[in-house]
Amino acid sequence: MTDSMSVEVAYALPDRQLIRALKVPHGTTAVEAVALSGIEGDFEELNLADSPKLGIFGKAIKGDQVLHSGERVEIYRALKVDPKEVRKRRAAEAKERRAEGEA
Repeated sequence: MTDSMSVEVAYALPDRQLIRALKVPHGTTAVEAVALSGIEGDFEELNLADSPKLGIFGKAIKGDQVLHSGERVEIYRALKVDPKEVRKRRAAEAKERRAEGEA
């Protein structure tokens, strides 16, 4: 067994993404891997002091989760719009269009 393992750290914007592969010691947590990746320096708007939400392959995790070899830690951006509110608004607009078509 080796003293280190391979993981990836990913962050994406609508027009740009970065996946950084790195070797970390066994027992490294997700937040430690993000810090070790140095990815914060590549994105002006990314501030790790804000405790961004993290995930592994699309599943939300806590920052203190210990990583396993081959995992990819994803750094999630804050949502600008609540998806539930968008769906409600679209449903209301569709209902209004249907009502106008029937009148």
